Amino acid sequence: MDEQYQAYINRVVGMTRTDHYQNQWGLIQSSPKFRPDSTGTWEANPFPGYTVVTPPGPEDRANPRFYGALADLQQQLADLLPSPFGLSLPPSSFHLTLADLIWDSAFQQAVHHDSSYEAKLHGYIQETFNQQAPTVSQGEPILLQVLGLMVMTRAIGVCLAPHTEADYDRLVGVRRSVYQNPGLFALGIQQQYHFTAHITLGYFGQLPETVDAIALSGALEDLNQGFLDACPEFTVDRIELRKFENMTLYRREPTWPTLSF
Repeated sequence: MDEQYQAYINRVVGMTRTDHYQNQWGLIQSSPKFRPDSTGTWEANPFPGYTVVTPPGPEDRANPRFYGALADLQQQLADLLPSPFGLSLPPSSFHLTLADLIWDSAFQQAVHHDSSYEAKLHGYIQETFNQQAPTVSQGEPILLQVLGLMVMTRAIGVCLAPHTEADYDRLVGVRRSVYQNPGLFALGIQQQYHFTAHITLGYFGQLPETVDAIALSGALEDLNQGFLDACPEFTVDRIELRKFENMTLYRREPTWPTLSF
């Protein structure tokens, strides 16, 4: 399902252009992953599952400068899209997802019907990582550059791209091996989206009655120009199996599978 490198670059570059922003503002929706509590404060809904990601936020020792710059960008974005329209994620949750696995009702039903489901998932991810390690661990860590802000249907973040086709192929190769593992497929884990390297900064909450698509798109373009000039590169030197209960916290135990680049 994932494209060749040049097709990927063409697609994601297009997602960071002003005309694309203008179209996207008309398509945004409130995210079901958040809800207002009795006081009107928006909080994360339960949304449990598993994913393969880079170490989140401060746990990612390869990217402290990058995440510092990203937190500054997020604050500027929060000024542009104040709560409850824009719901900022805690910087401790920032991460790049390599492969979504299973989540929400599908995950809840799976563990309800099979008490060993999580242990099986861990084992098959470890198997996949072991198979990939001889290939991906021989090179240097993978460098990605930020292309700009990215407006999704229910969220907003920054879009990234590997510098080289070889690095893109290394990432997509690991991703493909996850989805092609027959054990994981038997657990109901299937690829549902094209790979789009991004880091989510926030979700959409209560949408305003009207959105000035032209003004917001121009403001995003201004944020891009200021951020991209000084933004460090993002380094992928490790991916991990993580479990989440909602979109603000991704945890792991020391023995859970990891793969180094």
